[in-house]
Amino acid sequence: MTYRRWFVVGVAFAVIGALVAAFAIFYGSFSPRGYVEDRYRRAASHDIGRNAVAYTSPRSPSQVAKEVTDAWQPADQYVDGSGVYLRYDDDSVVILPIAAGSVILLERMSTAYPRYHSTVGSHWGWGRGSTVRGGGPGSGK
Repeated sequence: MTYRRWFVVGVAFAVIGALVAAFAIFYGSFSPRGYVEDRYRRAASHDIGRNAVAYTSPRSPSQVAKEVTDAWQPADQYVDGSGVYLRYDDDSVVILPIAAGSVILLERMSTAYPRYHSTVGSHWGWGRGSTVRGGGPGSGK
């Protein structure tokens, strides 16, 4: 009887593993960063130092932003004439226009917020997981 029980347990684990693998293949990675890495072309020539890793798309910033936000809802977003700025708990996805579509920059929030503060200002609110402190009296100082 014990062999039968172990066989059933083994089959159950195999089925669960197959489902997880299928989900990963069909629905991409489990983060906004992974989503961008899996779907867009790497463009190291557009990197900003070692902090902002670049990808490109032939689509407009608004089209790319729709694709990304349909897959991963951002904590905050800001859109203006310069591009689309998406904030997630740990990462930012910044989508800027280029002549042949868009450049998509992935960056940790700890370096993205100081870089884009002059653009997003207070539009990027801060939720759980934020490591950047506010500036007013009593705001985490």
